[in-house]
Amino acid sequence: MSVSTRAAEAGDVSQNKLGMTFVYIPAGSFTMGASAGDPEAIRNEMPAHEVTLTKPFWLGRFEVTQAQWETVMGSSPFDEKSRSNSFYHLPGMADRIRQPDHPVTASWLDVQAFIDRLNVMEGRKRYRLPTEAEWEYAARAGTKTAYSFGDDMRQLGGYAWFGENFISGGTHPVGSKRPNPWGLYDIHGNVWEWVEDWYAEDYYAHSPNADPQGPATGTQRVVRGGSWHQSATSWRSGFRRSYDPDYRGISIGVRLVMAP
Repeated sequence: MSVSTRAAEAGDVSQNKLGMTFVYIPAGSFTMGASAGDPEAIRNEMPAHEVTLTKPFWLGRFEVTQAQWETVMGSSPFDEKSRSNSFYHLPGMADRIRQPDHPVTASWLDVQAFIDRLNVMEGRKRYRLPTEAEWEYAARAGTKTAYSFGDDMRQLGGYAWFGENFISGGTHPVGSKRPNPWGLYDIHGNVWEWVEDWYAEDYYAHSPNADPQGPATGTQRVVRGGSWHQSATSWRSGFRRSYDPDYRGISIGVRLVMAP
């Protein structure tokens, strides 16, 4: 029975006209953040708190690729003069991270322009970034462990690209590792993923329990998921980091939400 003829379930897949695939994420509740007893916990991940997402959504099965970006925008977001990360200019780095099936690397502002163009192509406002809560809920996929596959970081190599150096490392083809329990690939590692929320270190202390949207204002936007050159701690499902919205790094990309 197809998704179109029955109620969607967690892990169901849908494809848009451009061939981008999305996974159905059901509404539900989960514990967001880290407890004080977690030895890896960082202050901005506390306190752990219950969050309820009242509406289901479709989340990108993969991170947006270079090829998909160029199909929509007509060009790569790479502009050598505007790159704010000096590592991008290391010998061979641009070639290593600009392959068609690799995740695109772009600023939060670049991503907003991409979303706007994609929505125009669809004829309606269908795409957006996930909220931070939506991202963590989908990343955990019903788990309460440090990673979506458990607590044993020795298994991380089966699920994530990580710990590479800047001399020979870089992004990798999306979907090359194992997915999380809901079928999302590269939810740990490869590239950081922008979310919609402004960042505040103490936001969890006063965030609403239902459908949190992040602080009303801020100076930086949240990224999630870790990247190809971060340590294993950065790939925990609850790990948070932030960057300026105009920052174009060599390891920050995007995974989109699609409305039904």
